[in-house]
Amino acid sequence: MDHLVLRTVFLIAGIAAGAFLPGLLFGATAGVIFFAGALVALLLHHIRHVALLAQWLNQPQTQPGQVPRGSGIWDNVFALLYRYERVKTQEHQLLAKTLVRFRQAGRVHPDGVMILDAENRIEWCNDTAEHHFDLSLDSDHGQPIANLLRQPEFIAYLEACDYSNPLELRAARTSAIILSLQIIPYGDAQKLLLSRDVTRLEKLESMRRDFVANVSHELRTPLTVLSGFLETIRELDLDPQRVQDYSNLMVEQCRRMQCIVDDLLTLSTLESAPSPSLDERIRMSPLLARLRADAEALSGGKHRIFFDVSGDFDLLGSENEIVSALGNLVSNAIRYTPDGGEIRVLWRATADEAEYAIEDTGIGFAPEHIPRLTERFYRVDRGRSRATGGTGLGLAIVKHILNRHQAALDIRSEPGKGSRFAVRFPPRRIVPAATADVVAQEMP
Repeated sequence: MDHLVLRTVFLIAGIAAGAFLPGLLFGATAGVIFFAGALVALLLHHIRHVALLAQWLNQPQTQPGQVPRGSGIWDNVFALLYRYERVKTQEHQLLAKTLVRFRQAGRVHPDGVMILDAENRIEWCNDTAEHHFDLSLDSDHGQPIANLLRQPEFIAYLEACDYSNPLELRAARTSAIILSLQIIPYGDAQKLLLSRDVTRLEKLESMRRDFVANVSHELRTPLTVLSGFLETIRELDLDPQRVQDYSNLMVEQCRRMQCIVDDLLTLSTLESAPSPSLDERIRMSPLLARLRADAEALSGGKHRIFFDVSGDFDLLGSENEIVSALGNLVSNAIRYTPDGGEIRVLWRATADEAEYAIEDTGIGFAPEHIPRLTERFYRVDRGRSRATGGTGLGLAIVKHILNRHQAALDIRSEPGKGSRFAVRFPPRRIVPAATADVVAQEMP
């Protein structure tokens, strides 16, 4: 600014000096007229540039380089204005890009994010919030959130102004989804409404509570029996045969608890272990022969057992785990099929799919039990399960083993007519059966 003032002073001084020569030649009047004319020309020059500046300020351009061009000291003024306008334009573009990135990040955030104004009207929300609250930002922008989310619990939470703790609420469009909502005030009376789908967490918490309750229940029964027998033996004078009988019953209960603990440890190992590799071959022909021998031994001739095998293919994975899973399905069929019933084991394998299925003519169960059969300690008939010696963990172990091998378990049943348990293995786990040379190479 000081530079522009000095230039103006020097310019006026130059005009005065220039007017001095006409004053000497033609008199003082001529010098004054020359000086006045030069000042008028300078004034018109400034007025013209001020008009250009006013026109630009009235309709500023959005792109740099549109600032008016000037001459004289106005060239410096417009140059400074151009640099200022260019810097502000760059800052504006950077801010706009940052805002777009933040909005893009907000839209793909896994949690719902909604911005409310001081009157609790919707200013913005991401895709997740639209899904959680069943709304559309295009049509619901500016709408009070209380008009769209009308559950009494939320209205009370919104009006209480105490947002220190989140609120759990079932989604309006479907009660199967549980949302955790929390309001965070910020800025000039604005609010952030955050929503998170906690349905899975609630389900896991419910499963954890059921698991603790079931473990306690399963262990309480044998412990109660052991405690009762021990007190009886200690306090009563029993004959040796009665003591032997009680001891046998206690051993049986101890074995039952040991089985439960062993199955729980097996589940824990399966959950923490890495997925089975594709390097270990499971030869299905001897495995099926082994399953048949075990099934006939467990049945003791009380059932008709048939094996129907088609397809000369092997599996890739953990042989011990697959033997455990497939054998568990066979033993379940034998235990829950009355004497004289029929059990059919099928193995169908191609290069695209392999299926291992167990069909029985047992007691069966209602379809509503199917989704929960693989839960830990879940039993359709608790009394019958204990009578057959089950721990309630067998199908849970089967499910974990099959998941580790990317296999699917399909269950169908009808009360009084029997059940069908089918395991389907993916193509990546299926290979042509090993020849004698391959088998010899695999043997240590």
